[in-house]
Amino acid sequence: MTDPTQDPGFLQNPYPVYAAMRSVCPVQPVSSASGGPAGYVITGYAQAREALADDRLSKDTAAFFAGKESRRRLHPAVAHTMLAADPPRHTRLRRLVTKAFTTRAVARLRPFIERVTDELLDQWPVGERTDFVAGLAVPLPVIVICELLGVPESDRPDVRRWSGELFAAGRPDVIDAASHSLADCMTGLIAAKRLNAGDSLLDRLIMARDGDDRLSEAELVSLAVLLLVAGHETTTNFLGNAALALLRHPAELDRLRRDPGDVPRVLDELLRFDSPVGTATFRYTTQALTLGGTDIPAGAPVLVALGAANRDPERFPSPDLLDLDRDAAGHLAFGHGIHRCVGAPLAMAEAEIALRAVLTRFPGIRLAAPPDRLQWRRARLLRALTSLPVMT
Repeated sequence: MTDPTQDPGFLQNPYPVYAAMRSVCPVQPVSSASGGPAGYVITGYAQAREALADDRLSKDTAAFFAGKESRRRLHPAVAHTMLAADPPRHTRLRRLVTKAFTTRAVARLRPFIERVTDELLDQWPVGERTDFVAGLAVPLPVIVICELLGVPESDRPDVRRWSGELFAAGRPDVIDAASHSLADCMTGLIAAKRLNAGDSLLDRLIMARDGDDRLSEAELVSLAVLLLVAGHETTTNFLGNAALALLRHPAELDRLRRDPGDVPRVLDELLRFDSPVGTATFRYTTQALTLGGTDIPAGAPVLVALGAANRDPERFPSPDLLDLDRDAAGHLAFGHGIHRCVGAPLAMAEAEIALRAVLTRFPGIRLAAPPDRLQWRRARLLRALTSLPVMT
């Protein structure tokens, strides 16, 4: 079949498209808009979970594209991140990152997240229309990850813009330029921190070591860019999608409004219902294999549709229903296996604090636009609103 993302209604609501694909086969080949092979798409939960943990599916994009002609000029710091590596390189990099990116660091950030959330909500008008995305979902994660990494306030607007441009679907020139801008920014910041060390995550990455093993300069820049981008893009989408889900389900919203302290318990269901990452990052088969009854040749790109897997009725009955009593543990919104999102605890903390604060301070919040008029970002990997108008 053709690439499902070319469906006109896909951005607005991809789930009927995913359900139709899954009903035919949970793993199937797709062709691009030009008619050429685009790879294989996985829409079933069991098959997606299997694929995410299968070492026959490689994430080494450098090896996949080696020798292939390309006009792209993506900066190596973006093209060859930890996400685009296999063991043992991935194992080594993740181990060094984990030494600096701990749950203790997230716990220390909670008062800061709470303060920033309150400062942002202080700017919301009472009883008027405002934009949830621009007023909270975008700035909160950007401020938090920049604070965690030690990015100066003067650089943060540019960092946010460049990060967004990395996901500009169909605009390779914009993506490539943004990759160089971000890498140059992080290179300069690392050099400055070597001269005047602090206690940020980036400072700890500079010092991180495992025995005699330390991060090289290129690895440092790459990890800094990855953490910067992944550290806020996913959370921004998570916040927007979760808020929209609740606003479209008044009964569930009312439950949380009466008991905002219940927010932490329902975050997994909100993640499952509308995953902030629609499709996992690039993988390809290193050998021929069979997945979900489908034979996949060696060297074939494989796209794991996380959003589709989270709506698989074989795993989550009545998947199109937002059910805050559902046990949604095991959802794939943060991935699975060795590449599961290392920043998941930070994203969960930000979402918990932000949603609880909104429900407490603006209990009458409601949608200020028809759901079918909302605009979604044209980005293949992400499931992200461009704006979310609400009445406070």
